[in-house]
Amino acid sequence: MNKKDEKETERKEEGELNEMPEKEGKLEDEKTEEPLGVDSKDEKIIELTENWKRALADYQNLKKRCEKEKEDFILYANKNLLLKLISVLDHLERVYDYLKDSGLEIALKEFKRILEEEGLSEIDALGKEFNPEEMEAVEIVKEGEENKVAEVISKGYRLKGKVIRAAKVKVFK
Repeated sequence: MNKKDEKETERKEEGELNEMPEKEGKLEDEKTEEPLGVDSKDEKIIELTENWKRALADYQNLKKRCEKEKEDFILYANKNLLLKLISVLDHLERVYDYLKDSGLEIALKEFKRILEEEGLSEIDALGKEFNPEEMEAVEIVKEGEENKVAEVISKGYRLKGKVIRAAKVKVFK
């Protein structure tokens, strides 16, 4: 390197050193020029806390809803199977009404007991007031007490309190 190059290098280094304090001073000025006020920090904390509480509440609601859906799924998982078994029960009852066999009666009682253990219950409709949530009117009978069930054509059933098959009935008008 020659003397000319050395002098230029020294000037550049001195210039950089002189510029550095100016930059540091500017940074300090920037920090002090726009400090966040105590009020704005408190507002930000309040806002974040409220957002956190809302998110927590949403999560808890989701958790409850998922638990309820899981319980309902477990509760009604056997619904389709029970509907098929109800059809078998209907046939067995018709056969028993025709034959009046004591062996069939015992089997029928045991079958009903097992279905009841699973949460199945018969809808008692005969002589009751017509309820469209539990019953389906298939015929209207003219003589009798108005809006009362005259005859049950097909029994209705509930599974743990929820109607899974409406009773088909004749209703007095």
